[in-house]
Amino acid sequence: MPRPTLPQICTGTFTVVASAVALLAVSGSTGVFEVAVLVAFAVALGTLATALLMTLSAQRRPDHGAPSPAEPARADTAPEAAAVPGPRPEYAGRS
Repeated sequence: MPRPTLPQICTGTFTVVASAVALLAVSGSTGVFEVAVLVAFAVALGTLATALLMTLSAQRRPDHGAPSPAEPARADTAPEAAAVPGPRPEYAGRS
């Protein structure tokens, strides 16, 4: 699974903070257990929002592995000299 992008993380974080504040303000709970449950629910909502955004962006993004129909297929062969990093073998022993 791909990693979330910065906008997706920001959206999830905003969802967590906004839902936690709203749930705590509406419920009026003061106990530690009640607050922990509401915050856990807010974290679950933020995670769900990020996962949904990741799924939607993955569906919109074209597959980079397959060539598009508009692009002609081209060979991925490089010249042999470009494939070898560093000095070429025929010059290695000479000074």
